[in-house]
Amino acid sequence: MRFRSKARPVGNPKQNQLGFTLIEMLVVISMILILLSIALPMYNQSIVRARESKLHQNLATLNKAIEEYSLDKKHAPQALEDLVPGYIKFVPDDITGSNTWQTDPEDPDSQWDPNQPGIGSVHSGSNDLSSTGEAYSSWKH
Repeated sequence: MRFRSKARPVGNPKQNQLGFTLIEMLVVISMILILLSIALPMYNQSIVRARESKLHQNLATLNKAIEEYSLDKKHAPQALEDLVPGYIKFVPDDITGSNTWQTDPEDPDSQWDPNQPGIGSVHSGSNDLSSTGEAYSSWKH
């Protein structure tokens, strides 16, 4: 006759099988934190690139509208609001979130009306630096 001894776990057997150990939890949390530390800077950088792309688009749209207005009316607009009725739906916000556009006067050599100079182009009024290190206000389109 053979005797088998069954080793029984101490305590309730169902209780020993449920849950995670502290080490397992620490490993999982550490892996999540490592992934977040990689993903968060990439996410922030993509937000900055999207804002800069929007600024490029707004500059191109405004400068094109100024050119079209000048060609159609045979004089340059006096203010950006002059473009709103027929050339753009609204004056878009600058990258700072406020309307801080800076306007440049027409070129004196190619003015439509020398007695009434208007807007020749527009650029950002923001003093912030772009991701390339240049000021947003230096961007022209």
